[in-house]
Amino acid sequence: MSLSATSLRSSLIPRSTALSNAVLVVSGVLGLAALAQIAIPVPGSPVPVTGQTLGVLILGTTYGSTLGVTTFAMYILAGIAGAPVFANSGHGLERIVGATGGYLIGMLVATFVLGQLARFRLDQKFVTALPSMLIGTVITFSFGLVWLYQYTGQSWSWTVNAGLTPFIVGEVLKIAIAGTSLPAIWRVVNRKNS
Repeated sequence: MSLSATSLRSSLIPRSTALSNAVLVVSGVLGLAALAQIAIPVPGSPVPVTGQTLGVLILGTTYGSTLGVTTFAMYILAGIAGAPVFANSGHGLERIVGATGGYLIGMLVATFVLGQLARFRLDQKFVTALPSMLIGTVITFSFGLVWLYQYTGQSWSWTVNAGLTPFIVGEVLKIAIAGTSLPAIWRVVNRKNS
């Protein structure tokens, strides 16, 4: 594994242009917005279960850190500007500075880290893809929990029960989906390129 290894996007689109990158950014923002609409309220918690975290795992890994962070930043900016891209067609600055803001910032950081890990081609094998997806998820929830704790002023026990515990099963499934589908896609790509 070397630093010269590439992301899935780089392997599929080796000669990217401003236009191809713009199309990827818009596609990524639309994909994140669609996954955010898969939102299940959690009783007693201001944070819903959404599909966004799956989108982040795939986005960061397939786009690489630069394009992935650009895409997620554009997603956040679109939401702040009023586009209904956040969970339950939400928008506005309140989503960033409110209870869910830490999760969104955590997803931005996770996108960068996953993009950096993709440089080592960790997403190409099940045995390394699953731990890298776990790292991305831990980053998202670490930022989210600290922010939720500070924002609500509740105890750590409440914060964990409202901001982590209800999400564990879903996150395990998302890690499994991303951690198994990406190596399968890489297998096809590597077969075609050889």
